[in-house]
Amino acid sequence: LHMGKTMKEDLTVIVKYIVQLYPPEFNVFSLYAELYHNYFASQAKKNAESHLEDKDIYLLLSWVHNIYPKDMRKDHDLAKELDKVKLGSLLPSSLSKELEKKYLDSEEVTVKNLLSRCLDKEIQRWKEDKEPEKLNGHFQSELLGIFVIQSIYSGQKRAQDISRAVGEELSQRLLRELPAFLRSYRDAFEDFKEKSKKHRHYKPILIANINNCWNFR
Repeated sequence: LHMGKTMKEDLTVIVKYIVQLYPPEFNVFSLYAELYHNYFASQAKKNAESHLEDKDIYLLLSWVHNIYPKDMRKDHDLAKELDKVKLGSLLPSSLSKELEKKYLDSEEVTVKNLLSRCLDKEIQRWKEDKEPEKLNGHFQSELLGIFVIQSIYSGQKRAQDISRAVGEELSQRLLRELPAFLRSYRDAFEDFKEKSKKHRHYKPILIANINNCWNFR
């Protein structure tokens, strides 16, 4: 963040006040822009090659795909001059792809574990002597029907904020996880229906789970 802010502010000063002090053939802006970019890229590469936590990988990919090319290089004062320089990406393509794979693998596992824990909590609720919650006057499980969908949507949204390609890849992965989760949910529900017919709130729990189907569709 400090490097990005410094680069943006300094290049803005250069394009507004410094360029006109030199003959055009000196290409003053290009020289400064390339030096800043090369240093920024070397630091990004150094970070990418070190051990990174998941949140750091996400932040670095956000800089490579989103913040640097859009927020910085499309700045009103800089865009025209930067387009002439053709600075390229902050990371080599191979290293960027490697980070993307690590991020996608991690995010897929995270969402998968969230869904699993959510189902476990729901099954535990069925065993309690407690009537399901009502939403808009109908029995429904907010935890299951809403939390699961939000978990998948949030994962997709975070990935799309990096780039469209990363978002599409994660969407495909999560849409493979959803049927697996739904099968586990169905099996657990069938088991409850078979073994818990004497449960005090048996019928409301059945209704709540049937109502969840609309959300999942």
